[in-house]
Amino acid sequence: MIAELGLAALWLAAALAVLQLVAGSLALSGKAQGLGGVVRPVAMVQGGLALLSFAALIVLFCQTDLSVKLVALNSHSAKPLIYKLAGTWGNHEGSMLLWVTVMGLAGGFVALVERRLPEATMLATLAGQAFVSIGFYAFLLMSSNPFERLPQPAIEGQGLNPLLQDIGLAFHPPTLYLGYVGLSVAFSFAIGALITREVGPAFARAMRPWVMGAWIFLTIGITAGSYWAYYELGWGGWWFWDPVENASLMPWLAATALLHSASVLAARNALRAWTIMLGVVAFSMSMVGTFLVRSGILTSVHAFAVDPERGTFILALLAINIGAALLLFALRAATVTEGERFTVTSREGALVFNNVMLTGILGIVLVGTLYPLLAEAMGSKVSVGPPYFNPAGAIFAVPMLVVLAVGPLLRWRRDSFSRVRGQLLLPLLLALGLAAGVAFNRGIDLLPAIGLALAPALMLASLLPLRARSLMRTPLPIWGMVVAHFGMGVALFGMASDSAFSTERLVAVYVGDNVGVGPWQVRLDRIEPVAGPNWTALEAKMLASYDGGAAVEIDPQARNFWAPPQQTAESALLTRWNGQLYAVLGEQGEDGRWQLRLWWKPFVPMIWLGGLLIALGGVLALFGRVASDVRRVIARDKIAYRRQKQGR
Repeated sequence: MIAELGLAALWLAAALAVLQLVAGSLALSGKAQGLGGVVRPVAMVQGGLALLSFAALIVLFCQTDLSVKLVALNSHSAKPLIYKLAGTWGNHEGSMLLWVTVMGLAGGFVALVERRLPEATMLATLAGQAFVSIGFYAFLLMSSNPFERLPQPAIEGQGLNPLLQDIGLAFHPPTLYLGYVGLSVAFSFAIGALITREVGPAFARAMRPWVMGAWIFLTIGITAGSYWAYYELGWGGWWFWDPVENASLMPWLAATALLHSASVLAARNALRAWTIMLGVVAFSMSMVGTFLVRSGILTSVHAFAVDPERGTFILALLAINIGAALLLFALRAATVTEGERFTVTSREGALVFNNVMLTGILGIVLVGTLYPLLAEAMGSKVSVGPPYFNPAGAIFAVPMLVVLAVGPLLRWRRDSFSRVRGQLLLPLLLALGLAAGVAFNRGIDLLPAIGLALAPALMLASLLPLRARSLMRTPLPIWGMVVAHFGMGVALFGMASDSAFSTERLVAVYVGDNVGVGPWQVRLDRIEPVAGPNWTALEAKMLASYDGGAAVEIDPQARNFWAPPQQTAESALLTRWNGQLYAVLGEQGEDGRWQLRLWWKPFVPMIWLGGLLIALGGVLALFGRVASDVRRVIARDKIAYRRQKQGR
């Protein structure tokens, strides 16, 4: 009964999306203006029905209802409750239902709270959101029904992929989907503004919180996903340029550019066409990522679907949504005026430069991700990895980071570099000094050396906007900018340090043997069998001492899952202020020795600390912007009330 309730709610939500689109379109055309009043309520009810449908699926997974095909294929009665819950979205159908649920809730929330834009623009925005939603509802109902029943209930479920049976599954996909769907709202705002020709500061102020929220969730999702892969896969790396990793990075790059462009439009009434175009591109990258993960053309631990028919459906949605948006932009581009002018040496100029650099990096990642697929379709096997992505991306990333240090110090509209030259002297001297120091270490490659020289200078430069202000009176958006830019420097330092200074040992040892890796001495003390709720494991008890200090026990495992049968390596991490010891237990050889893989990774936790600081900066800026908008609305209402009172 619960499955039928969830399916009925999904069908009703889809029907309301159609009504929302039709009513909004007719009201905008002037043929039935009275229908405009139903668009907002319909959007809110649609979001509630989508949430009800997803809640039903959660109940089915928590109960392990094996009469439902999706549950039987992706769950098991012995699985811990947290993984049953996370397993709801740890599969293709469930993740797509989460997608449409968040999209429905987002549209309903926009309908509930947004009152700053003209009503016609809001109707066009909600109609655009419904247009996008209808495609995903159709995809679920026609191609990926999450509530499909089995002819006979399964005796037992097949279980969730053991690599996904981790707490990271509870956080990583939902945060990414919140980011993707936030970009769909920004896309709908862009479409609405184009339809009504209302591309201006009011439109940017309405769209900016959604872009900021999407960007924050994408940042958290990518950071969490990177750390999850780092400790779960046992490869010792934090980024592999996997196509599905790139699928999450590309929307983030576009959202970063869109966020800065929308801020310029909101504050200075400039970059109108650029903001609209980036709104389309950002959501396009989300759709491309969805296609890559669910088309069946990729083989990856991250990919969900292996059915090309589903990929064809999503490709059609991508062509319809983005093609229609680009056609509308081409038809209305002449009506999008240029906006206010500015000089190259201004804050707007710096933002435009960095947006171009971000777009360049986006292009490199997009080409590197899609080219192997295209080559394989033509009969050739091509591998594209770090030797392509790292140097090609650095061509754009390094100038962008340099301008990132300078841009916040420049004034709006017009400025001169000579005015800020004195403030930048200390960061410049720091960068040059570090570059000279790194140059004496001939074992460090060029890109890590640039990162080690640039990162501390960027961290220092990011604090300079606070010098001219009282810290207590500094607006939250400024604090957000400072914290986010400082986080970029922190993450860059962690990346460069990991690349420059990491030490790896792959050894075969007997119990009782000692191994040195970097400043660590690691002793394999014993091997013990352990058992979990749906797995057994051999656990290594290892004693690790740093530079002759006290020994600390770490315990990597070699696990065997039985639902489904699979072996995994559970790494052990020992974190200090200056780095992380990473240990993986391998198999036992015929001679009785155990394979161990050990890494010493100086300052590698700074990668994820930097990512969290970047997200925190976004949160501070978002709260600051929302509070400012609320104060503006209250002030406007007070003025209107006084005028009305005086008129009496």
